[in-house]
Amino acid sequence: MIYFIADTHFNEKNILFWSKRPFCNIEEMNQTIITRWNNTVSTEDTVYHLGDVGINFGNILSKLNGDKILIKGNHDFENYLNENFKQYFSEVISYPIIFKNFWILSHKPIYLNEYMPYVNIFGHVHGNPIYKDYSPQSYCVSADRIDYTPISFNKIKEKINSFME
Repeated sequence: MIYFIADTHFNEKNILFWSKRPFCNIEEMNQTIITRWNNTVSTEDTVYHLGDVGINFGNILSKLNGDKILIKGNHDFENYLNENFKQYFSEVISYPIIFKNFWILSHKPIYLNEYMPYVNIFGHVHGNPIYKDYSPQSYCVSADRIDYTPISFNKIKEKINSFME
């Protein structure tokens, strides 16, 4: 199966405040994401992480099930990150991609008008109420919106298809 998640921000203490995450401390947040990830994703699955992995994440990523592919986010380009992404991800991509000829995978949301034949799966916006969780042409997979658990591609397709019924 294929899964998506973004904005894990492993080991970033400020994210608890910035995103009003419901955890007492960063250790609880990290462990919650690890547990939910591994209870959802098998070792044979693929997870697209749509950016903002975190800092000093090597010990965490090595514990996570699945083949991991990274579409870099804005925090993943910053100088304080000294991690070697290629050590933990089978692919590291620095720009949005088109997935299965229809889905645009990106960190930041991409503007799509109703006449464009794509759906954007993105992160970056966390719980910002300006953005919907999903719409006919978009699906936000920020960890804050998907209960800190990777979401299956099948579930995303179901929600998008529900607009076409």
